[in-house]
Order: sequence, then C-alpha cells, then structure tokens
Amino acid sequence: MTRPLAPVLVVDDEKNMRLSVRTILTDDGYAVRAIESAEEALTLLAQEEFLMVITDARLGGMSGYELITKTHARWPDLPILMITAYATPKLAVDAIKAGAFDYLSKPFAPEELLHAVGRCAERHQLLHQNASLRARANETYRLEHIVGESNSVRDLRQMIQTVAPTDARVLILGESGTGKELVAGALHCLSNRRNANYVRINCAAIPETLLESELFGHERGAFTGALRQKAGRVEEADGGSIFLDEIADMSRPLQAKLLRFLEDGTFTRVGGVQELRVDVRLIAATNRNIIEAIQQNEFREDLFHRLNVVQFRLPPLRERQQDVLLLAEHFLRHFAPTVKKPARRFTRAAQQKLLGHHWPGNVRELRNVIERALILENSDEIQPGSLPDFQIETGLRKPTGPKANGQQSLEEIVGSFEKDLIASVLEQHHFSLTRTAEHLKISRHALRYRMQRLNIGSGGDTEEDTATAVNRERA
Repeated sequence: MTRPLAPVLVVDDEKNMRLSVRTILTDDGYAVRAIESAEEALTLLAQEEFLMVITDARLGGMSGYELITKTHARWPDLPILMITAYATPKLAVDAIKAGAFDYLSKPFAPEELLHAVGRCAERHQLLHQNASLRARANETYRLEHIVGESNSVRDLRQMIQTVAPTDARVLILGESGTGKELVAGALHCLSNRRNANYVRINCAAIPETLLESELFGHERGAFTGALRQKAGRVEEADGGSIFLDEIADMSRPLQAKLLRFLEDGTFTRVGGVQELRVDVRLIAATNRNIIEAIQQNEFREDLFHRLNVVQFRLPPLRERQQDVLLLAEHFLRHFAPTVKKPARRFTRAAQQKLLGHHWPGNVRELRNVIERALILENSDEIQPGSLPDFQIETGLRKPTGPKANGQQSLEEIVGSFEKDLIASVLEQHHFSLTRTAEHLKISRHALRYRMQRLNIGSGGDTEEDTATAVNRERA
C-alpha cells in the first residue's frame, strides 16, 4: 500500500461475530474498530476516518439498513459492506439501493470477506490518488501564477476573481503565448465547479473529421473504425468546465452544432439519434483576430455572440514592458531547482537585453529564453551571452504602423511607434548603438537620448561601439 489505510469499522451486536471478523481482518494487516450498535457507529464516523463500514443487517436498535441509508447520505464515498444471515435476492437489492457497496451472506469463508474488503481498500486508494492528482492540477492554475504588476495584469486578476464563481461563458482573446490557458484554468479552479472535471481541447490540434467525435462522442459503427460506443469530452466534463482552445479553427458545420449545444446543453453523438444533455461551463479562446475571421466568413457571428458573455483580452508582453523582469525572475526561480545551476539573478546588461526585445512570442517565448539561459550559464548571474541574439525572433515581428484606438493621445501614439521602431532596429544590429544610429541616420548621442526618454534598454556598449566612438572623437 502506498498510503496507510484507515481502520475498518465493524458493526455487529453479536460478540462472537465481531471477534471473528476482527481476527480475519487483523491477521491480514487491517486495523479494525469493532462496536455493537448503529448509533455508536454514526458517532464514530463523525469523529474519525474509516476505510469502510461492515455492518450486520439486523442490529439492536437502529437496523443495518437504516445505518447504510444515513451513512451514505452523509459520507457518499465511504464503502459499506452488509452481512446478513437472511440472504434473499430482495434483501440484497434493498441493501444496494440503500447505498451498500457489496453484500455478503452468512456463513462466509474468510477469503470472501477479505476479497470484499480488498476491493474497498483498492477503491479507497484510487479515490485518494484521484484527489491528489486533482489538487495538483488545480495547483497549476493558481491565480498567483499570473505574474505581473502592470495595470492590465492587476485588472485581469481582479476580473478572474469576479467572473470565476459564476457560470458565465467566457471568450479569451490574445496572441499566442499570452497565457490564455492559464486564465481558463484559473477560472475553473476558482469556480464552484472546481471539484468536477476540467476538460481541455485544442481545436487546431485535432483533424476536422475527428473533432466532432472527440467533442460529442460517437456510437458503435458510426464510421469505419468505430468498433464501440465512445462518450465525448462534453460528457466527461459534465458538472465541470470545458476549455475549447483555438476555437476559431473549428469548421463552420461543427460551429453550428456547437451553437445548438450552447443553447440548452443538448447534443447527439455521431451516428446516434438519442438526445443527451450535460451541464458544463464553456470557456473558449483564440489567438486569431475574431473580427477578421467573422468578416472572412470563417467564424459564425451568432456563435461569437453566444460565446462572448464575458470577454478577456490578454495584452501582449510588449505592451506591459514593466512585467518583463518580474516574469524573468519568476521563471528563473521556477527552473533553477530542476536545471540545478547556480544562477540566481541577472546582470544589468542581461536585464537591458531582455527589456530591449520585442517578444513576438510573448510570455511563452520569455519562459523558453530563461530556461535556455539557465542551461547555458555557469556563473551565479545570467550574462547577456547566455541569452539569444534574437535575430530570428526579430524577423517574426509583423511590421505595423501606429494605430489610433481612441484612448491614446497623438503624443502617446507617436511615442509608441518610435519606441517600437528603435527597438526593432536595435535588434537587427545586435544592440550596436553605432550601427543603429547609422541605420536611423541620427547621431549616437541623439539615439541614446531617445532610448533614455522611451525607456529602451541597450544591452550595454559593445567593444565595437566604444572603439568607433573613440576613433570619431580623435578624428
């Protein structure tokens, strides 16, 4: 056994039977508490944890059937084994209906009793393992794991706490790597459904022909290879939450079926005719521009409105630059125990290099960069050389002009565009101030002034920069 078992509670008003059952169980390694009344059993069950209850059907005072009914109502996961000398099919049915896990008729061989108790012990272990796994899954999505002190992240955490206890549908929008799955998991784990299943489906990762079967299940013979009936993920999520990631990649015919499902929770398995119903909370996410997808007739507008009860828009990392170092330090602490490297901080030059990058891959890219740096670094500080040169990553940036969103002034829009432009050229020239200034056709001093005004990190002067500056001063 991987976990010490709680004692077995034996309830029988016959002393000899209590002693016999106790002896059989203790000889096989079980701890046993033996008592003579149902009333005393209910008192003990309220005070202590037990592996299971073994009770006689006929007791002085409250009967075994009444004990089973009361126990099952208060502790539905506690297995109960009924023993009786008056075994009939009807009594067996009554015992199971009352909540008994199993039924044993007298006289019985010790092996029969041990087999029944062994089944209960196995079930007990599985329940605890399941609870442990569920707790660890919930731990993954704690609200504190959404790291950042920018106003957008603080507002995000507050909104999650407000929306999570409701059953409202949620649509999460944001670029790849911004943490959409983390938000979805936090919504479930802070909800009233947290003890039920949390099911995740990536709609882009499953072929279109199989996605409907995965989501709603199928009947035997529904298609080639459907050798048996299969329940869908929505049935698995009954009572809990289901997260549909990359929902904009779902085909329009399946979008129509999902729309019907969202109306009242009913659906039909592939190849089936029976209408089924479940109670699930749906959380959806996409990294696509949902308005463009609707305009291009790739996503149904009515489905968007059905999903869009509460909308979360996750900001890209470049829009919350003040969180970059907080996140970097968080990932440094996260990976340090597994990588087993001495680095515990970043040098100033490394910090500046992190702050100067545009982060097209957002938080996911930053996480990978810090893991790589820890693997390569052998000193007690992360040096700039352990960070990537970001040459390929810079090429992933989509050239975008300044956009007016109605909330920024002209000065803010121009400043944002200037900051993005300088950061992009710096990356192209590996943070060489001299070559960047030449590219932008401004002086090195003017470039430094703009970088300081816009809070852009330089990564430190390179030897080439210093040499070039000295030579120019001599000239």
